[in-house]
Amino acid sequence: MPTGSCLCGGVRYEVSRPITEVSLCHCRMCQKAQGSAFAAVAPILRDDFRLLAGEDLLKEYASSPGKFRVFCSQCGSPIYSYRESRPEQRRLRVGTLDTSIAPAKVYHAWVSDEAGWESAGVGAPRYPAFPPA
Repeated sequence: MPTGSCLCGGVRYEVSRPITEVSLCHCRMCQKAQGSAFAAVAPILRDDFRLLAGEDLLKEYASSPGKFRVFCSQCGSPIYSYRESRPEQRRLRVGTLDTSIAPAKVYHAWVSDEAGWESAGVGAPRYPAFPPA
């Protein structure tokens, strides 16, 4: 059972089914909301998401009409988003997972909005931690 939490640990959750799909969304709204090149999200059913702690810390932001982004009000970690038009579904931010997953399906979406600097990282040196001084 996948479990996750926010950066400060105040919000903790579990998902009752395996996560089988991950979308890497490059749209401008996800870039702004994540402060990064894309958001890594997994579609899950609302009924499969169970909050273990931190309900009082969760805040919602209506980023566009009918779309809400839910985050920890203490540390700012994005937890999931949802649309009023699809109340049964959540888009879980997989960076908040504490357990490993092996999704069968991974894809990039909204690559038409891909950050211009994102491709600069292709072929760049990789380090297991900070680069040597």
